[in-house]
Parts: sequence; structure tokens; C-alpha cells
Amino acid sequence: MEQEQTTLLTQGLDYYKATMSQLEFEKHRHATVSFELKNRGANLLSEYVTPAALHERLDTFQQGWQPEEVAYLAGLQNQDGKAQFTEAYLDHLIESALPPINIHLDANGDIAAKTTGEWPLVTFWETVVMSELNELYFENKLAAEGSSLQVLYEEGDGRLDEKISTLKERPDIKFADFGTRRRFSYGWQKHVVERVANELPDNFIGTSNIYLAHTLGVPPIGTYAHELPMVYAALTDKEKRNPLEGHSEMLRDWEEVYRGDLSIALTDTFTSDFFFRDFALDQARKWDGLRHDSGDPSEFGEQVIAFYESRDINPIEKTIVFSDGLDLPTIIELADYFKGRINVVFGWGTTLTNDLGVKANNIVMKAVEVNGTKTVKLSDDEGKHTGPVEKISRYESRVTERLGSLVLNGVRGA
Repeated sequence: MEQEQTTLLTQGLDYYKATMSQLEFEKHRHATVSFELKNRGANLLSEYVTPAALHERLDTFQQGWQPEEVAYLAGLQNQDGKAQFTEAYLDHLIESALPPINIHLDANGDIAAKTTGEWPLVTFWETVVMSELNELYFENKLAAEGSSLQVLYEEGDGRLDEKISTLKERPDIKFADFGTRRRFSYGWQKHVVERVANELPDNFIGTSNIYLAHTLGVPPIGTYAHELPMVYAALTDKEKRNPLEGHSEMLRDWEEVYRGDLSIALTDTFTSDFFFRDFALDQARKWDGLRHDSGDPSEFGEQVIAFYESRDINPIEKTIVFSDGLDLPTIIELADYFKGRINVVFGWGTTLTNDLGVKANNIVMKAVEVNGTKTVKLSDDEGKHTGPVEKISRYESRVTERLGSLVLNGVRGA
């Protein structure tokens, strides 16, 4: 199998970037948002990637969406059979280039990336930068080490064989490909998705990658990411209001735009304890389920079940999407643990699309500022908090106030 170069924006885009972008277009079109790349790993990405090489690669996507890509979005329908994306939004995609992006070396000599622009367009750089940086990194790393790509692919296929063999015996386990951002390469992701789509028809439910969903005829999967509540909170903060009010405003705007579709809520932007206090009863009834992305997954599942039962909602009618650092043993363990108690689906990322015997990078690209106001994220893993220290402390105080007598990250539920 030969490496495939990306030529279209959607080959590096997750579906949630488009669904979020449409809401951003309708509600906060002119908000100016900045995204920055962060390497969470100990390795220097600059060992194998230069700013010039990455910038040259990203220039390919500067012009933005192409007609065939927008035409695919135009054909998608919601659960009521109506168009998922409006004509006004799709016209905006066709007419707009992406904001400029700056690639440079930071104070540690590592690759850094920053881009600022109108929110509905600048958002697209996130997964594109991450996927292209990964691909370039591994291309150059293999070349420098004199490693054989063919041998690497054989190793990857062997590992994929084992996953497929195991899952054939577990048709109850349902999963989607969430591996665009940290994949080994586009060509390898395509190969993996083709195989699981063909060989695991009872298990595989779709891909987050827009282009692969389009070309392979599988469902596109995704709703929203931490970016959305983070920016909404910062916009509220800018107005001198309690920033956490932005969380419920974002949920209400999502309901208005998508009319009950795409109703899987992400819980851990300001801790799941806060989410369960902020998620209204009518929302708990209407939304299809919740997504887990940090903290202990078993504890989270128990918290979700207790939350629904305390509101006289049958958990078996709801879904948890697990998506935090999954591997196959963890997937099997969680599927068995919650069997018959609540529906579970898995958003499988790095160990699906970058499991070839080389260490995967640990990189993120987050919205860090909107209209001059810094953003904050309070993960269920304290080590994943993001934002200025003083703002993190202020947000934590607001969460504690909202929880009342509950202890932050202590007693759960209610």
C-alpha cells in the first residue's frame, strides 16, 4: 500500500468540525477565535518536522472547502429527513478561504502553530494541522531511521487482524473511527476504515472523517467538542457574567440549530460534576446520551446511570459514547461491565488508526482565546486543565459554588 497525499480539506477534518462550525456561523459568526497547538509528549516534533515543511503542506488547504466537499454536506439529512446544513452556511464555506496560520519554533525549539480568525472558519485548522503534522512527522522519522514502510504496514495489518478477529466474536460491541487527529497517515486511516467497514459490518457504525464517510459510503459520526462550551464560556466572561452560564446557553443553541438531532452531550468541559448539575431535566429526557472523554470510565458510567435513574429515566434508553484513550481490552471490559444496564458505543481513535509499532504523538490544538478573552477547560483529569492559572482557579470557584454542598471531584451525581 502506497502513502496517499491529502489534497482536500475534508481528508483531515472530523465531522464535528462542520457541525460546530454551522452553529458558530448562525450564533457567533464574527467572534474572533485563536487556536494554538500544544505538544503534550516529551519528544520534540521539530526533530523530524521543520516549520517551512509543515507550512508548505498546510498551504494546500488555505483556499478552504471545494465544491465536491460542500456538495457532500448538502446531501446529508437529519433524522427528520431535512437538510442537515443550511444553504446560507454552505454558501459561506464555498465563498471563504481559511484564516492565515503561523508555523514557527517555540521557546523550547519545538513546532508551534497559531491561527486567529472568524470562528466558523478558523475552527477547521485544528484537525487538519494535527493530522498533517503527524503524517509529516512519521514520514520523516521513518526516512531518517531507514525504516521500511512496507514492514511497518505489515506490522500494522497484523495488529489489525487481531482486533478484527476478536471483534468478530463480539457483534454486540459497536464502535466508530475517531482517529483522524492522531492517525499515522491518511492512507493508513483509509486502509483501516475500509477493512473494518468490510470485515466488521456488525460492529462498525461509521467514521468521524468527513472525506472517508463520503468516499466509502459510511455514516459520518460526531457532534461537538470541548471547543464549543469553552468559547461560549469565554464569550459570557467577556460580558462580565458568570462564564459557566455559557455552558447551558451553548446546549440550548445546539438544540435550536439541530432540532433534536446529534444529541450526544460532552460532559467534561467544566467537570462532569458540574455538567450533571447544569443539564436540565428536559434535556436529560430529550438528548440521546452522553460522551465520556476524561476520568475513570467505569465511575463515569455509574454516575450516568445514577443520574438518569434519579430522574426516572430508564438508562437502557440512553447511550454512553466512550472516547478517551481506548484500546481493545478497555473496550471489551467496558462493554461487559455495562451490558444490559445502558447502551454503550465507542469512539476509537489512536490505537485504531496509529497502531503500527511506532509511538504515537500526544498533541492537541485548542481554542485558547475569543475576542481577547482567554478560554478555560476543567477536565475530569486535573492534569488536562487548560487556560491561565488564575482563570482556572476562578472557574473552579464558580463550579464549587454551583455544586453547593458537593465537593468538587468528590461526591458525585445529584
